[in-house]
Amino acid sequence: MEKVIYDEKNGLWYELQGDYYIPCLKLPEEERQPIGLWGQRHLRYIKQHRKVLYLNLLTNGKLYGHLADIDKQAEDVLSRLVKQMAEREGVTEKLKADNQMDWVARMNNIHSRATEIVNNDIIYA
Repeated sequence: MEKVIYDEKNGLWYELQGDYYIPCLKLPEEERQPIGLWGQRHLRYIKQHRKVLYLNLLTNGKLYGHLADIDKQAEDVLSRLVKQMAEREGVTEKLKADNQMDWVARMNNIHSRATEIVNNDIIYA
């Protein structure tokens, strides 16, 4: 038996594995983009809870582009939310100069709430 054969009907190469011919399939080449914290969290989520979406993105070669987009969206929303919440609650540079500990406590609280919103609306949606 030949080790590798070509099927004219479907245009695929097959490799002999034991007694069976298995198609020689390769995933499409995908440009690897840097993925930050938010993209990694989303990747972990879709691997565990949205397996069909993960496999579709992986086999179409769009996974890293999708994760990079999610990462950018999450960063943009987080920074916008923190800025808006700080303005609304009166957390200013004047407060930072007058009472640093109060400013840090309030900013930590704002950042935690904004992170929770980003997690719920973008990462785990």
